Amino acid sequence: MSIHTVLGSNIRPPFPEHCEQVLLAMGCFWGAERKCWQLPGVYTTAVGYAGGTTENPSYQEVCSGLSGHAEVVLVVYDPRQLSFDNLLKCFWEGHNPTQGMRQGNDIGSQYRSGIYVNNASLLAQAEASKQRYQQQLNKQGLPAITTEVLLMPSFYYAEDYHQQYLDKNPDGYCGLGGVGVEYC
Repeated sequence: MSIHTVLGSNIRPPFPEHCEQVLLAMGCFWGAERKCWQLPGVYTTAVGYAGGTTENPSYQEVCSGLSGHAEVVLVVYDPRQLSFDNLLKCFWEGHNPTQGMRQGNDIGSQYRSGIYVNNASLLAQAEASKQRYQQQLNKQGLPAITTEVLLMPSFYYAEDYHQQYLDKNPDGYCGLGGVGVEYC
């Protein structure tokens, strides 16, 4: 499968040259992908695995915790229509970035929080956004952010049945939830 069931775009390269790519880890990738595909300016999304040591891991390998990979969403977006900062707003407000190796009831290293970018400029912006959001969390007495911010590691597409899972299964599980603190 290579056509996005919601957006009608290709989930595999080549992507339009004017688009940027980022990988976001927000816990379970089903709900994270849905949050991202709903943003105006997103060309396509795909779920997969990144940040570990195993090449082309399976879902079972990632869930075992032995691969070191996080569940991530590849977001391909048009920066003329969606700023990186607005994408980061969706990221920070869409999950709890203070939980370490979990997201709600989903526990394990594959559910960690992360932002993975492909250039130094976006890396600096992502780091600055993390500091800014931490200030907002501090005002509410919330703990430190555990989100990793790194240059983009290799991305491995998840199995086809995971792609746009919550479009195909509207009543499917989504345990994502933010902490109720606005990113500004």
